[in-house]
Amino acid sequence: MTLKVNVPFGTGEPQIHRTETDEFAWRADANALPEAVDVAIIGGGIVGCSAAYFLARSGVSVAVFEKGCIAGEQSGRNWGWVRQQGRSPIELPLMMQSLRLWKELPAQLGEDIGFHQGGSLYLAEDAKALAGLEEWLAVAREHSLDTRIVTGSELKAVFAAGDRFAGALYTASDGRAEPSRAGRAIACGAQQAGARILSRTAVRGIETAAGRVSGVVTEHGVVATRAVVCAAGAWTRLFCGSLGISVPQLPVLGTVARTAPAPRLLEGQAWSPAVAIRRRADGGYTIAHGGSSLHSIIPASFRYAPKYLPAFRAGVDSLRLSIGSDFFRALATPSRWPLDAPSPFERERVLDPKPEARVLKQMRKRLDRWIPELAGSPFVESWGGMMEASPDVLPIISTVPGIGDFYVATGFSGHGFGIGPGAGKLIAEMVSGTVDPAELPGFRLSRFFDGSPIRPGPAI
Repeated sequence: MTLKVNVPFGTGEPQIHRTETDEFAWRADANALPEAVDVAIIGGGIVGCSAAYFLARSGVSVAVFEKGCIAGEQSGRNWGWVRQQGRSPIELPLMMQSLRLWKELPAQLGEDIGFHQGGSLYLAEDAKALAGLEEWLAVAREHSLDTRIVTGSELKAVFAAGDRFAGALYTASDGRAEPSRAGRAIACGAQQAGARILSRTAVRGIETAAGRVSGVVTEHGVVATRAVVCAAGAWTRLFCGSLGISVPQLPVLGTVARTAPAPRLLEGQAWSPAVAIRRRADGGYTIAHGGSSLHSIIPASFRYAPKYLPAFRAGVDSLRLSIGSDFFRALATPSRWPLDAPSPFERERVLDPKPEARVLKQMRKRLDRWIPELAGSPFVESWGGMMEASPDVLPIISTVPGIGDFYVATGFSGHGFGIGPGAGKLIAEMVSGTVDPAELPGFRLSRFFDGSPIRPGPAI
């Protein structure tokens, strides 16, 4: 993986840092494939590793198969927010459960994952924007959250740069964690509980018997299993499509940077249309544009366009479209492949998109304008992350028609880090048959195909 690093790592913990030593304990060339497991999980991001963690702790035999490195894609490239605030009412209960899990994980894992409850701020530049944020208070009250509007000295008390804003929506119980640590720590916890974790082990396809899952075909051999969870992030649509399963999902590029250690302005994170920041455990800040992401058009964009129109209209000010080499690369990628030959997942082990240079310049300019206290703090590392967006910007955590005991967990739309442990626990309960059915309807895959209206949830 290519790092975009401008100074030595000694100035702070890098966001994206993978070494052969880190990965050796999980690499397939250092670990024999199991002959059989109860559950096979495709994808070693935070959702897949969390599912393995909870399954293994309940005594289920489980293996995670990751084509690249553990938490090497969006699970290690996101903003690091553990946020209840601003969530759709559909996913908020699951996020609240996930926050409870985040609070328990450091003690359970015996490892510092950078988790800290420092609160979330949505900043308003004027009274009109503040009134718009205030509308979410009805959702917060319904779920007994501690969300409130803060202005003036109260805002200044939780955010040193707050006096430049008209006010903010504030949830003090929200948290943050370090993506560079958390996913891998959960994978270690799953392994200690008995799960098998195998990196550089692409799953090419599945085997079935009598209409049900019977095994996974990896690049290193076949592993028998009674259930498969596909938590492959931005690769899920391609993998499921090879099985004849339609999963509406499109890639969206986000650009992120981090600063060197800088003055403490807040304990958690803050978002505005101009800029978003999060306090890091190393004393710096993770920085993102408050309202700019890019979808590079691919053939699937046209296939699923009608389903995405509501989300595009809702996010027309923040989502940009382009067409270029990604279109032709996707066009050349086969939709099906023989299972005894290399698959697309072996040809590109890790999605490592370049950050957008012009977005980085905008981030720098806006940071200096709105938070001049950080004007002297350079960006010491920047990176791109490929989010997998669903048409309604809500997760897909679901069984699929036609294949028994095949599950999909995807479509987290850039919001998956915070909800990851809760989503992993939910999919584990689905697989083991202990789930509360009331938790499932809002996340079912079939919602995109049964004529239900698609209403996009919050984009932040």
